[in-house]
Amino acid sequence: MKTKKVGKEKVNVITLGCSKNLVDSENLITQLEANDVAVSHDSQDDDAEIVVINTCGFIDLAKEESINTILEYAELKKESKIEKLYVTGCLSQRYKDNLEAEIPEVDAYFGTVELPALLEKFDIDYQHELVGQRSITTPAHYAYLKISEGCNRTCSFCAIPLMRGKHVSRTIDSLVTETKNLAKNGVKEIMLIAQELTYYGLDIYKERRLAELLDALCEVDGIEWIRLHYAYPSKFPTEIFDVMARQPKICNYLDIPLQHACDKVLKDMRRQITRKEQTDLINIAREKVPNIAIRTTMLIGFPNETEEDFLELCDFVEEMQFERLGVFQYSHEEDTSAHDFEDNISPEVKADRSNRLMEIQQSISFDKNQAKIGQTLRVLIDRKEGGYFVGRTESDSPEVDNEVLIEAKDNYLRQGDFVTVNIIEAEDYDLYGELV
Repeated sequence: MKTKKVGKEKVNVITLGCSKNLVDSENLITQLEANDVAVSHDSQDDDAEIVVINTCGFIDLAKEESINTILEYAELKKESKIEKLYVTGCLSQRYKDNLEAEIPEVDAYFGTVELPALLEKFDIDYQHELVGQRSITTPAHYAYLKISEGCNRTCSFCAIPLMRGKHVSRTIDSLVTETKNLAKNGVKEIMLIAQELTYYGLDIYKERRLAELLDALCEVDGIEWIRLHYAYPSKFPTEIFDVMARQPKICNYLDIPLQHACDKVLKDMRRQITRKEQTDLINIAREKVPNIAIRTTMLIGFPNETEEDFLELCDFVEEMQFERLGVFQYSHEEDTSAHDFEDNISPEVKADRSNRLMEIQQSISFDKNQAKIGQTLRVLIDRKEGGYFVGRTESDSPEVDNEVLIEAKDNYLRQGDFVTVNIIEAEDYDLYGELV
């Protein structure tokens, strides 16, 4: 082990982007803390001598946020308000040469898999024995579990393989060990994340092993909810629904980005699936898991998307009645195959179509929430906010989905409590309830 620098430098790790980036930041924090480095996450204080920015480079808005954040801290470094500035993550992986030329105030740039090299800047050796241990930055009762890295899919709009590389699964044993460590520290809910969840195991076991992984994780004492995020619809292993139906710990919830419903657009996107196949898959899910909540995302404004293509998507959303839905606007990414197309949908049209689709989903969500009035639901409490305790049902993931609000004046609840709630009122995206 190298000797740590003399002094009491404090590090602030700033995370931008998705939950997968958050896990990377948590692994960095774990390594720093193991070497007695004082470290904070997303701190608003100005007491850190060193700042590490973990960037996102997924779409234009994310890249803009990352660059603005780098520039903000580069200015602080020029003003001698911080001593060192390091940048890591997806944006740095993809645009390192450009960033070095344009923002030279940064002391060093690192890619998505260069944690050992980043640690060398702190005179720290990467400790392999810490793999599976993690200092989480989420509320103590839930955590994300990254089961693989990278992606082998060839979606024409997506730059993730350029930033994250090919799919690499972690072993079942390593994931069970990490989950046991999380449970030991009070985590009750784990959310499985990956660039492509259902591909899990093909690289190391030569077959899909997500179902086997789920069964193994369900054996971990202390874990009460297991949630599935980012499943690819093409060649979906439907045995996952069988596991979901028989394992009470697995939330009846699936995040499965479909992106579109017009066959022409799906073909140009290289999604390897048709509208009918998507419809059949959703119907199978609801048949095998009758109470399943399906979250999906749609990509609006892909090159050559006509008004008729968009209306077909709207018809599909109306038909499928998704429990949860989000919308992204297409971002023209260099080095992707879609970049060969002209980005010929104006920002105004993209915004208009996004709003129209979300209006449809808002109505669907309202109707589904109204149907919950009078139901008794199990709710996990996330926080207290204003005059309410705020929690979630198994149909809801943190930060992106619906919430349940319970008046705080006559109740005492703790973060991480599971409670039984009778739903008495419903809005578009929120439910209001009383403790049973």
